Amino acid sequence: MIASGCGPRAIANRIARVTLIAALLGGCAALPPGADFPKIESVALAHPEGTRLGGQFANAAREHGETSGFRIITVGIEGFLTRVQMIDAAERTLDLQYFIFRGDETGRLLTDALLRAANRGVRVRVLIDDGDTIAGDEQIIALDAHPAIEIRIFNPFAYRGHGSVLRTGEFLFNASRLDYRMHNKLLVVDNAVALIGGRNIGNQYFQMDPESQFADDDVFVAGPIVRQLSVTFDEYWNSRFAIPAEALGRKQRTAAAFADHREQPSVRRGQPLKTGGIDYVKRIASGEPYTGMISGQLPLVWAHAQVVCDSPDKTHVESGVLAGRLMTRPVGDAAGAAQSELLMVTPFFIPADEEVQLLKDLRQRQVRVRILTNSLESTPGLAAQSGYLHYRVPLLEEGVELYEVRSLLGNARGSGQTARLSRYGNYALHAKLFVFDRRKVFIGSMNFDQRSKRINTELGLIIDSPELAQQTATRFESMAQPENSYALALRPGSAGSRPRLVWDTQEDGKAVEYAREPARSRWQRLEVKLLSLLPLAGEL
Repeated sequence: MIASGCGPRAIANRIARVTLIAALLGGCAALPPGADFPKIESVALAHPEGTRLGGQFANAAREHGETSGFRIITVGIEGFLTRVQMIDAAERTLDLQYFIFRGDETGRLLTDALLRAANRGVRVRVLIDDGDTIAGDEQIIALDAHPAIEIRIFNPFAYRGHGSVLRTGEFLFNASRLDYRMHNKLLVVDNAVALIGGRNIGNQYFQMDPESQFADDDVFVAGPIVRQLSVTFDEYWNSRFAIPAEALGRKQRTAAAFADHREQPSVRRGQPLKTGGIDYVKRIASGEPYTGMISGQLPLVWAHAQVVCDSPDKTHVESGVLAGRLMTRPVGDAAGAAQSELLMVTPFFIPADEEVQLLKDLRQRQVRVRILTNSLESTPGLAAQSGYLHYRVPLLEEGVELYEVRSLLGNARGSGQTARLSRYGNYALHAKLFVFDRRKVFIGSMNFDQRSKRINTELGLIIDSPELAQQTATRFESMAQPENSYALALRPGSAGSRPRLVWDTQEDGKAVEYAREPARSRWQRLEVKLLSLLPLAGEL
């Protein structure tokens, strides 16, 4: 079955269960625990051109008019392989920023790679959010005991265990602080190449887990824009929300865990890790796809791009207390400027009033608007789905085209995973992609919902490339085809009633129309309807 904990959706589901109690108890906007712990500011490598990667791509950028090189990685397994291979290629510095860093097989293999890098003298900085950690994820914190590795936790809980009662209780009494999360995803090597997109670290996000696959995208980046990405990392790393792991009072336990990790690596030499019949350790050793991107066998697309990022203290920027950046503004401007077509891929779709108006304005100008999101049966977040269902009929009436991806795909092309894995019927969207007039593409961590807009910090790129825009549009077309999605439509209602919603799809080569929303169970339908009655709109 699809896991219920999917990034900020786990937070939204928690809020759904306790929102009425929280309204009575209120919240306290205190600083994170350990905020007064002494920490040393640090910044990205000042002269990346002194490394092999930095020198190579400085020359390549000059040859391409000081643009940057990009390659979108749509296959989940390749997203995992690229990360490990990039870490193994680092000479001087590694910077990692993630919302989730699971302690499963892929997470531990990446932890092993970071340890290898530190042992050869690479400075490693890892910044992880604390909103959706589960038992076992603390394995990455053990690396803080290495002299070349520093781990910081963004806006941590004071309680460091995993008991749901204690964790939920702390959230209730500190909701105004703990509801604020860092959703960014970024990996930078030697301040010369980077990987940015929507994937967290974990088997689900690399589409390796038969029980749950979250389809997403990364973009490999090389050239001058990497330095801009590093500036955003440094800003978060040195912010008041980034608390050194040492400040959380687990120094002795961390040292013991680190000693155990060194003695018992996650995957012993020569021992394969196989999930779904694939030997991932052997695939890592092959060097692909990273080697192909570095050598030019897998060519990069050179283009201008814009880094779009929220400031670390986003809430104070929104309120006007601080100057800073809000990434919804440049992304919204790009969407509003569309002349012929806007394509959107988002796991969760809960627009604000002004965003609904933006879509209506586009339709009034005859701009085609097409949206691909999760269906009820595929969604990993019922709370978010409960918010989304209010917008379907009004948007369809405006001429917006809605597609909801199925959990059981009829065709794996464009899905990011094999047909064998797709047959388990646990597919879900996790990608966040917008295509503007098939000339520009946005890729990053931002969902089209209120949590991404108001509560989470986010990071992404707007790339001015018709080639990458067309690649993304092609993937959209693959996933929106009737074998893989439900196309929503309106049918005339009975006399005096509103139009009724139907779901059109294709099964076994035959067209099928559902008058009742496809779901995994009656209980799932009931639960989402009950959630839709709660005042959760601002939290979804």
